[in-house]
Amino acid sequence: MAKPLALTSGEPAGIGPDIAIAAWLRRNELGLPPFYLRGDRDFLAERAKILGLKVELADSSPEDSLAAFSSALPVVATGEPATARPGQPDATSANAALASIRQAVGDVMAGRAGAVVTNPIAKSVLYRAGFLHPGHTEFLAELAANGGRAPQPVMMLWSPALAVVPVTIHVSLHEALAQLSSDLIVRTARIAVADLKARFGLSSPRLAISGLNPHAGEDGSLGTEDIEIVAPAVEILRGEGIDARGPLPADTMFHAAARQSYDCAICMYHDQALIPIKTIAFEDAVNVTLGLPFIRTSPDHGTAFDIAGTGKANPSSLAAALRLAARMAAARPA
Repeated sequence: MAKPLALTSGEPAGIGPDIAIAAWLRRNELGLPPFYLRGDRDFLAERAKILGLKVELADSSPEDSLAAFSSALPVVATGEPATARPGQPDATSANAALASIRQAVGDVMAGRAGAVVTNPIAKSVLYRAGFLHPGHTEFLAELAANGGRAPQPVMMLWSPALAVVPVTIHVSLHEALAQLSSDLIVRTARIAVADLKARFGLSSPRLAISGLNPHAGEDGSLGTEDIEIVAPAVEILRGEGIDARGPLPADTMFHAAARQSYDCAICMYHDQALIPIKTIAFEDAVNVTLGLPFIRTSPDHGTAFDIAGTGKANPSSLAAALRLAARMAAARPA
């Protein structure tokens, strides 16, 4: 029998609780796999009241959540209460959000859940509480290490129309240029290929490697990085038997015809990857962390404090994240 998915509560003052409740209420319409929420049942009941929604909540364990899911939203207690009002993070927010993530990861690593699906966090709230990581991705890598050496996490944004991987992630553009190297591109692409094979069922993934500079550098006239950094990485990948093309001009990689020629675009920095996918697939794009010993997906949006508690939050991206997590968990390594 398939295992349930562990859904984290995210930032309590954001829309995570809203979309979790909305997704469960529309579970049949959205075709959702069974999941449970790691969080605070009393808090969820209060948020449902604010939203004017009637939802059955069940105190549960991961193992009991499969039986409960059809008639109630299973809630597995974290032991950390949340009291934040919509749009107003308070002193409980960081502890509640972090406990939910830690325990959901623990559930998957212990074999009690099939995958982790994370609701959005507010990094500024966590930073004020002493959080030392740039974001979810890096924190998950630390949890995956379990006291040992942390794996290199790779962020993929996936949708049926486009999949993208940024080589450098949550850093300034200045720092991205400093970090970029042939080795980093190669290691990132290898991880992407391994998970595309193991979890997405692609026997020979096709990679499109973007250039860094406009027009991929115009033979060095617009910068030499594409000649000195990107092109050697592509040659190494091709030498390993990976179907990789590049460096390609990023401004012509994402139109409909171009997207048919590859399975994943490897981009040099955050916005080069995320702008096209958020333009093409804003409501159904999913954030996937590759390179971990467990599956993690997430909605591709933030906490949306401005609409939390209003009923305006759309659960479509969360639904897509839940469905993709279930699909990946069901896949067999190639």
